[in-house]
Order: sequence, then C-alpha cells, then structure tokens
Amino acid sequence: MIPYGRQSIDEEDIQAVVEVLRSDWLTTGPKVDEFEGAFADFVGAKYAVAVCNGTAALHAAIYALGIEPGDEVIVPAMTFAATANCVVFQGATPVFIDVDPETLLINPSQIEAKITSRTKAIIAVDYTGHPADYDELISISKQHGIALVADSCHALGATYKGRPLGSAADLSTFSFHPVKHITTGEGGMITTDDLELAKRMRMFRNHGITTDHRQREALGSWFYEMVDLGYNYRLTDFQCALGIRQLRKLPEWLERRREIARCYDEAFAELSAVSPLRVEKDVVHAYHLYVVRLDLKQLQADRADIFAGLRSEGIGVNVHYIPVHLHPFYRKRFGTGPGLCPEAEAAYEQIISLPIYSNMSDASVDEVIKAVHKILSAFACKAKEISGGQDGK
Repeated sequence: MIPYGRQSIDEEDIQAVVEVLRSDWLTTGPKVDEFEGAFADFVGAKYAVAVCNGTAALHAAIYALGIEPGDEVIVPAMTFAATANCVVFQGATPVFIDVDPETLLINPSQIEAKITSRTKAIIAVDYTGHPADYDELISISKQHGIALVADSCHALGATYKGRPLGSAADLSTFSFHPVKHITTGEGGMITTDDLELAKRMRMFRNHGITTDHRQREALGSWFYEMVDLGYNYRLTDFQCALGIRQLRKLPEWLERRREIARCYDEAFAELSAVSPLRVEKDVVHAYHLYVVRLDLKQLQADRADIFAGLRSEGIGVNVHYIPVHLHPFYRKRFGTGPGLCPEAEAAYEQIISLPIYSNMSDASVDEVIKAVHKILSAFACKAKEISGGQDGK
C-alpha cells in the first residue's frame, strides 16, 4: 500500500537523536532553544515556541490571546477538529465559516457577517499547504480589532505574495506529525513577532510556571512560581535534535512535493471527472496534501466506490476532512449540523487525498496515476452500461 503520507528518516537523523540521548539534557535543554531559533529564522519570525504537538500549538496560541468563556473565534469548516477544539479548550465558542469551493480555504467574504461583539479572533487554515488570503484576513482583523491566527500545520515552506508563512498572522502554528513536511515524531511550533505572546506561550507549555528546570539550574536556584494554569506541553531535546536535522532538508523535500504535484496536474488534466484544487498565482504551495475533487455526476458512483477501488489497487488514499461542524460532539454541544456550511459539506462528499510525500519514488507516482485512470475509467464504463440497460427497458 502506497500511503498518503509518511516520514523520511535517515541515519544522520538517528545519530542526532542518539547524541542527545547520551547527553545530560533530554528535555528543557539547549536543543529546544536551537530548534526554536532555526525555525524562526526559516519562516521569518522573531520568536518560535516549541510544544509537544500541533494541537498544543493551537491551544497555546488561543491561550496567549486571552480567549476565555463567552468569547467567539471564527474557524473554517474544512479542517481537522483540533482547529476548533483549541477554542473549546478555553471555554469559548467556535463560529464556523464556509469555504471557497475551488480552494476549500476559508472564504473571507463570509466572515464579517459572523463577527459580533464577542468575536476575539479568526483562525485561518492553510488547507493542503495553500496559503489563505492573508491580505483580506489581515484587513478584516484590523478593521474589527481582533487577532488573526494562522493554522499553518499544512503549510511549512509555503509563501504568500513572496512572504513565508509564519510571519503573516499575529500567531502561526505548525505540526511535526510524521505525515507533515518535517517530523519530530509528534511536535508543534508557534511563531510570532510579539515578545509578550511568546512569553505567555512558554509559560503555558510549562504548567504556567515562569521558569523551567534549565533556567533555574543556570541560576543555581530551586525557587519557582506557578502564575497561571498551564499544561505540560514541552517538546523534548531529542525530538528537537531530530527537528533541527529535518529542517535542513526541508527545501529539497518541498521541491520534491511540488514536482509530484506537477506530475499529478499533468496526468489528470485529460480526466474531466477529477479536478485538483485551484492554486492561486500569488502563492507558493507547500503540498502537505494533494486533494482532488470528483465529479460524481460523470462517474455515477459515490466517493466510497472510488475510495475502495483505489485502495484495492494498493493506493492508500484518504479523505481530509469531515467538516468539523458535522462531528457528533459539535452537533450536540453547539447545535451545528448539515446546511450550516454547504460548500464544505458538498466538497466533503467529493474529495480524496492522493499520496504525496518527500521520498515518494517516481514508480509510486506512476502507480497512483495509473490507478486513478483505471478506476475512473472502470466506473465511467459501468455508468454507460447501466445507462444502456435502462434505455433498453
């Protein structure tokens, strides 16, 4: 089975981790600072705060902004649940916004109608690795005096109008899960140009305590104070060592992802029943995912049929995502449901994520392309046979 995504680990990565495992610092040590500095430099931000996963990154960002019960935060419907969950963690209410049907990014034109006196932030998701429309989003956030958070967990290495993601919003979050562009096993990062926000997030990741063990060791002190309720969201030094190594290889890996995407674009251009998502001209896509949309009217098949057919050919396709407002938790807790975001709901029934990852071979790319052609042709033929049979009755 060719997976939709996977990590790339080499012997140098392993050796970097082993060296830290043999050192005195396994957590809250010097590798954390080193990784944060290298990451901030890469995305063009002043500060970076490492945490244990992408969900923790989102939670830390929402905490740092002071989101609390009674507040509202605008989020897109087409995203992973964590984008909205982080709002609920703080006792606030996520307000779901529909997406552009061709990019599946949050639709800025629908945001202002949902802004109320309780709205404190907008979370934009760079879905699949395509940057959101930050000019519009920044304009809206400034006009209404609300914060802008970029959920860039799909988009490390992407650029918007020549600017790397990680410095466009007030806070930007990233994930280092194994299927992402770089991995630390699990891990996350938040970037910002605001020193006070960075300080709040560093405290938050360490139980709400103002200093960590290494800082107290350097001062020869045992004394610490917990000034707010935080979490243990720290990222270990050996994970950071892996992240440092992975980050150095990222430019090469990004180019490979883009090369694979170009191959798919060319191969599927002749298939009217399948359409890649639109890519705007003023962005450089990071291609965490390669999502296509099926024209089920042409195929006379549902997405489950295509999904199962591709899986039977050894292609580990996936679906990203069930719109968050359709999940049972949100229906029960917030009264959401079908009809709230019709574009996201329609897209969900038609989208499939094809395999794309940095060490994917040309042979595997060809296998995916052949399988897509085969399955779509099979269902097209089947549709004609069914139609012919009905005409004969």
